[in-house]
Amino acid sequence: MELVARRAVQIDLALSTELTSVAHLFRRYRDRPISLADACLVRMTEIFDPSVVLTLDANFLIYRRFGRRTIPVLHPDSH
Repeated sequence: MELVARRAVQIDLALSTELTSVAHLFRRYRDRPISLADACLVRMTEIFDPSVVLTLDANFLIYRRFGRRTIPVLHPDSH
């Protein structure tokens, strides 16, 4: 919460207006479990550019934004 208070982390997604895009991500990754939180983060990287996702979730090394573009991540396995 401190990161949000300092505005180091931005959470600015109105799911009601992004529902179609988020639902598309669920369909796209139907063979890989994608949570609502993950789908929202992927969508936020499409809306807010540049952006970087800080995560321990290795799925973000597989998820793509705008169909084929990699998502910039800070992850222990990203070099």
